[in-house]
Amino acid sequence: MQKSDSFRIPRLKGMLKSALMSVSSALVAIPAGKAFAEGGGITVIPDWTVFLQIANFLFLIFMMNILLFKPIRKMLLERKAKISGLEENIDSTQKEATSQDEAFAKGLKEARGKGLNEKEGLLQEASDEEKAIIGKINEKAKSDLSEVREKIAADTDAVKAKLIQEVDGFADIISEKVLGRAV
Repeated sequence: MQKSDSFRIPRLKGMLKSALMSVSSALVAIPAGKAFAEGGGITVIPDWTVFLQIANFLFLIFMMNILLFKPIRKMLLERKAKISGLEENIDSTQKEATSQDEAFAKGLKEARGKGLNEKEGLLQEASDEEKAIIGKINEKAKSDLSEVREKIAADTDAVKAKLIQEVDGFADIISEKVLGRAV
């Protein structure tokens, strides 16, 4: 039993020892009883029944040990074993709950890290896609610009060719107007 147990059952040896002490003190008190009896009190004279009472007392202690104290001690030991088993179960359950809590926290942390990595990946992918779209738009704008320039150059060449053809006619008209006569 633990030191904290407030209820302790003495062993058989201790019980016999205390019984013998009480019987011996009773035997010592008997002669004092005779002296008291002379003064007018109760007179107790020991005879063979004292030994019968001692034997009866020892027998009752022995039987109470067998029938009462041993079963109570056994129940107390079983109770202590059951309580210690439950305490161990509580400790193991608390340790398991703590480890599961730590595993949950670790999993949550890993999931958050994974989510942040995926977010960064998606942002990078979106940035790359944005650059590709802007690049396509710039190339289309450049090709459209070069087409417009080519068209302007072609139109300019066509206008120049037309003007060159008409220059002689204009030169004749201008020289007629300047000279005042047909050239």
